[in-house]
Amino acid sequence: MWETYRIGLALGLGIALGGLLSALLAPRRILVLGAAAVAAAAAGAAVGYAIGGWHEAVSGGAGGALGALVVSGLVVGTLKRGGTRGGTAALVGLGALVLAALALVPVVGYLEAVALPALAARARRRQPERYAGLRSLARD
Repeated sequence: MWETYRIGLALGLGIALGGLLSALLAPRRILVLGAAAVAAAAAGAAVGYAIGGWHEAVSGGAGGALGALVVSGLVVGTLKRGGTRGGTAALVGLGALVLAALALVPVVGYLEAVALPALAARARRRQPERYAGLRSLARD
């Protein structure tokens, strides 16, 4: 049971680290997104190894990459809709701290790994479509 808790903890902390790195780097290009995912996977693996061993390192690395990829979609969408980099980084950073705190609860790290991509997919479906609207009637 203790091993299961530590793996879930490493997974949740990796997800939180990935979200934090995505918020700080604010990726707009695929190269920066890839670098954020690799850095988050390395940081998550390091935290996981510090927690217990190679099982936790693999879990933390996977969580870091997952968190970076999922949260970067949220960050990119926020910046496209007019959010500021500083405000977005602050709010997503606070969210990452909440995810890290929740990872301390047994089994919640596993739930974060399932719920975070599901919520991101739901948010992506709910985005309004862009259309020309009244801008097409404007004369320059």
